[in-house]
Amino acid sequence: MKTDTQKLSVIEKVGYSLGDLAANLVFQTLITYLAYFYTDIYGLETNHASVIMLVVGLVAAFGFNPIIGALADRTHSKWGKFRPWILFTAVPLGVVALLAFSTPDFAYKGKVIYAVVTYSLLLLLYAANNLPYSALSGVITGNMADRNSLSAYRFVAVMFAQFFVQVFMLPIIESVGDGDKAVGIEIVMTWLAVIGTVMLLITFLTTRERIIPKPEQESSLKDDLSDLFKNRPWIIVLTVTTLIFVTLAMKGGSYVYYFENYVSKEALVKFIKPILDFLSQIGMNFFGENPVSSGFGLFNAGGIIFMIFGIMLSKKLADKYGKRDVFGIALFLSTIFIIIFYFFSAESIGLIFLSQIFHGFFYGITIPLLWAMVADVADFSEWRNNRRATAIIFSAMMVGLKGGLSIGSALLTWILGKYGYVTKESVANAQDIIQPEQAIYGTKLLVSIYPAIPFLLVVGLLFFYEINKKMEVDIEADLKERRQSL
Repeated sequence: MKTDTQKLSVIEKVGYSLGDLAANLVFQTLITYLAYFYTDIYGLETNHASVIMLVVGLVAAFGFNPIIGALADRTHSKWGKFRPWILFTAVPLGVVALLAFSTPDFAYKGKVIYAVVTYSLLLLLYAANNLPYSALSGVITGNMADRNSLSAYRFVAVMFAQFFVQVFMLPIIESVGDGDKAVGIEIVMTWLAVIGTVMLLITFLTTRERIIPKPEQESSLKDDLSDLFKNRPWIIVLTVTTLIFVTLAMKGGSYVYYFENYVSKEALVKFIKPILDFLSQIGMNFFGENPVSSGFGLFNAGGIIFMIFGIMLSKKLADKYGKRDVFGIALFLSTIFIIIFYFFSAESIGLIFLSQIFHGFFYGITIPLLWAMVADVADFSEWRNNRRATAIIFSAMMVGLKGGLSIGSALLTWILGKYGYVTKESVANAQDIIQPEQAIYGTKLLVSIYPAIPFLLVVGLLFFYEINKKMEVDIEADLKERRQSL
């Protein structure tokens, strides 16, 4: 196996991280706004939105991802296995992301068909771009400390994307669309498509693939799949990934409904006015006049800022105590600050914001560790089987990611429907929508009790994950010795 022990430069780490910044301009938009876009902007019924997100998402998870993973592992080019995929999908991904959040004037049946087609194409291109991108982290370096550092860079970039999408995007949509969210989201997505494409091209240009398997280590797809299902850490991390993204999709997509329908607008205005006045005095006029979008943005801002602090602390803790133990403890603490949302009244704005800050901090510690654990699982597979199949392992994680996202988003709209949520399509004048008390209670459960369940299941599963700190060190040392002897 060819391997380069050269340490990664800051330029390469930053260049690599821009790929996740670009991808997450799309991904965070899907988590935060797709359900809301379908029900309150595009005008789909909750049951139709739920079916589209679930069925298309599961087809993408179990169909697109394994195929892309197998193809990427068998790609041979002068640029490597994974970098060509980033290059050739950059422009199509941007174009389709724009189309998926456009609102053509079709009859209702045409809207459903358009949503199915554009969402399918978006998930296909996202898999073809982001799966090889994620696998690239497993072949840029074989040094686990450097890999932890790369993951930290990568997920700081993720947080910047999340910060923009969750803090500024809704106020910007309302501003550039002059109150018309359909027009506003198309304008915003146009700019995001252009910016994201440029960032992906920079990732391609600034990265290198250093861990290159020798021809005799090549394996068949049957061998790769056989290795996977004998790999207990892989099965656990796959399940963990699925559950994590069920919660992220359910919770992240629910906040906009929570602020629109549950949080007291009067109490929110009173709480955020001093903050907005201070920001205005220092020239930061990012928020509009709508208290819901302003409060929603500031709420997310607090969580994301402290998430970044958690990410920055993550590497130091993982290097000292191991990824598994740090991940489990931090995830449990973050879950506590999800559950307590159930106990907040509509007027408890300060407690709502404070709980989000603590949740963001502890969850931030876990963010770089999940994908670093996936790379460790790829090393574990090579260590046990003397064959490396990086992309197929990462593709399996993408199955979990897409599956979790699809299940969580579908559960979100399905639960809203079960609690009697009224959509734009259900009434003659969308401005006159008044949600029933039961639907408002449903939005409260969707940011507290329901999303806490998958996180708690993850904490339990980690007790069966065997790659602790000692095993990380042993695997790294053994693989380093093997690679140097080849």
